[in-house]
Amino acid sequence: MRFLLVLTLALPMSVSAQDVHFSGDATLACLTRTEDHAARLMCAGLSAGNCINAPGGQTTVGMVDCFDREWRLWDLMLNQNYQARMAEAKVRDKEAVGYGQSVAKEAETLRNMQRSWISYRDAACTYERSLWGGGTGGGPATVACMMELTAAQAIRLETRFGP
Repeated sequence: MRFLLVLTLALPMSVSAQDVHFSGDATLACLTRTEDHAARLMCAGLSAGNCINAPGGQTTVGMVDCFDREWRLWDLMLNQNYQARMAEAKVRDKEAVGYGQSVAKEAETLRNMQRSWISYRDAACTYERSLWGGGTGGGPATVACMMELTAAQAIRLETRFGP
């Protein structure tokens, strides 16, 4: 939970350029209440939803900005969790070599998995945008997709693959 403090300090409280107000507090508070994988998935979108329901958040530009702010929050968590898993994988790889094991390198497969996931996320969210047929809802839908998939991957790296 140390990363929550870092995230709280790293996030701006409002965005004056769009006159949209964002706070990551709802998402961070939700994450502190549970360590259960499925329950943590329910935290995604809480802060963006509060932002969208606040003055200025109900425009297309406002929605994009709200989803983008929460996406940044999840992306920071994802990167922290990925780095933690990578450090653990490198230690296990070194131990495996010491024991004479000849298995796939964990760090290499983690890196490949993450790179493939990024390609999947980008393709899935491009498809999400295409469903809007060029309409203005495509922007918010795309960024919401990026936020949701990034949240799910951040949580997966933390809870499924974590210590």
